[in-house]
Amino acid sequence: MKFALIFFFCCCFGQKGQVHTVCFYNVENLFDAKNHPTAFDDDFTPKGRYQWTKDLTNQKIEQVATVLSQVGIAETQRAPLIIGLAEIENKQILRDLINHKLLAPYQYGIIHFESPDFRGIDVALLYQKNHFLIKNQKAVKLELTDPKTGYKRTTRDILVVSGYLNEHRISLLINHWPSRRGGKTKSAPHRLKAALLHRKITDSLTRKYPDGKIISMGDYNDNPKDKSLQWIQGKKDNEVFYNPMVKMANKGIGSLAHNDRWYLFDQLLFSTNWKSDKTLFHLKTAVFNPAFLSTKRSNYKAYPFRTKVNGKRLEGYSDHFPVYAIIGLTIE
Repeated sequence: MKFALIFFFCCCFGQKGQVHTVCFYNVENLFDAKNHPTAFDDDFTPKGRYQWTKDLTNQKIEQVATVLSQVGIAETQRAPLIIGLAEIENKQILRDLINHKLLAPYQYGIIHFESPDFRGIDVALLYQKNHFLIKNQKAVKLELTDPKTGYKRTTRDILVVSGYLNEHRISLLINHWPSRRGGKTKSAPHRLKAALLHRKITDSLTRKYPDGKIISMGDYNDNPKDKSLQWIQGKKDNEVFYNPMVKMANKGIGSLAHNDRWYLFDQLLFSTNWKSDKTLFHLKTAVFNPAFLSTKRSNYKAYPFRTKVNGKRLEGYSDHFPVYAIIGLTIE
């Protein structure tokens, strides 16, 4: 199957086109071992709950770099052009990640802002500087209020980045929406508020750059058919975005699992103008779930092989599988 895909892409593009991977990965707590007074990171320190050391940090970086270096490689023969990340602690650990021997040849740039999230985790973007030219970047704050106490609740910002792939303007939204802590129904208003902010951002981008394309990616903590994801697609189906992962969810494909049920919280959505353009277009979307990323234990067989500290070694990679898309670019 992999070779068939490669042959298909080569036949379509030959010397007149390129294929690139766009990837999103919730890496499950990529922390350094330092105690930062302004971050809630005590668990990830040598004296903390996980007895997190520099050696464990290096192991985690090795694991994440291994995964990212392989996403989409069967289709494009190289690591992803664009990588959205969730659950990373700070910019320094991203520098350590892109300097890993598996990723260093691709010369990734970093876009990251510190968010107010109480867990000390942020979203970030990595991009190949030789291919994607950054023009704008900002973090948009999601303001939440606890309905019982009236106190403000901290969460991740939405990272908004715009740049150029050749002459094509692409805007990227990197999301890690509020969790389902307290239950799906109780927490749903927080994710709907994230969807409203997302829609406000994308409406602004569309007005400012009517010919520009948008990719939204992230861990939305909702499935493709949940109300929040339906809202960002538009009042009419696919009015603003189309979600190629709806069909995958209908087939029971997921990016994480819990209590014998699969969820497709990790998604990539595309503005509708990706469908009408014959020079820059979306080819496929998939969950990256090779055997080494899946647990072998009978009770959780095929679940994502999540990070666990076993003595001085780490088991597993993350509690999420990466998701990715292949985009095609025709060059005249």
